[in-house]
Amino acid sequence: MSGPTAVVFAYHDVGVRCLKALLSARVSIPLVVTVTDDSHENRWYASVAETAADYGLACIAPATAAAAELEARVRALQPDFLFSFYYRSLLPAGLLAGARRGALNMHGSLLPKYRGRAPVNWAILKGEGETGATLHYMVEQADAGDIVDQLAVPILADDDAREVFAKVTVAAETILARSLPKLIAGTAERRPQPILPGQYFGRRTPADGRIDWSRPAREIHDLVRAVAPPFPGAFADVGGERWDIHRTRVSERTAPRMGASLFGADGGLYVACGGGGVLQILEAVKARESIDLPRLSRALSSRPLPLG
Repeated sequence: MSGPTAVVFAYHDVGVRCLKALLSARVSIPLVVTVTDDSHENRWYASVAETAADYGLACIAPATAAAAELEARVRALQPDFLFSFYYRSLLPAGLLAGARRGALNMHGSLLPKYRGRAPVNWAILKGEGETGATLHYMVEQADAGDIVDQLAVPILADDDAREVFAKVTVAAETILARSLPKLIAGTAERRPQPILPGQYFGRRTPADGRIDWSRPAREIHDLVRAVAPPFPGAFADVGGERWDIHRTRVSERTAPRMGASLFGADGGLYVACGGGGVLQILEAVKARESIDLPRLSRALSSRPLPLG
């Protein structure tokens, strides 16, 4: 009796690690479908296309116009399973129906929380103390099918999105590896997923990284780490110049009583936030050049700079 087969739609680090988990479990993969890299993006993650080539797997990156042809190709292969691992498009019902034993997706949150786009970034932005990965069956509605397995990972107070994404990648690999034997045997449990209001999140844009100094320090800190490089980054106007702020830390230091302002103390550079609290700036650039924070701290130690 031949082993199970799967058509895999995949991208990013989660796509690579989960593809390797399938191969390690001796699942036959007649086709890998991935995404053409965007030339405007900084690709800091592993390549599914390169991994597929390394293992001698057939791999395509179809355009949207080829949807009908792709559906016909998947149906002709008659795979047992169809998997989606961080693929960038919602798969239509016709494709899902092509898998004889089920179509499953790996999502980067603890569903039903943070359904939709950029779940890791949104979880950090919202100040969550944990997130994780969820393996679930796919239905026409995004991230709404029955849950097979989940694994939580911590979000530490100063973790940025890349650090959390690395944890989620390991969680995804772990979930898939331990779920595959039951999926193949037909004994995997299925838990209906409650669809809760307010848990679907959309795509983020670089403009969403703008800092509002009138907000509390913790909220600004969460924004900075949620979009820190290699993501587009947080930015703000400081003294008439654009600053890209890459790393911050919430401080217990007392702020000067003058509203939102930038001030120096003991060699460090701090922001008194309008919504309360103090934020230390640990890394920032302007015009793509690093800012000498200790030097600026000395200059602002006796005369804070108001922030609009």
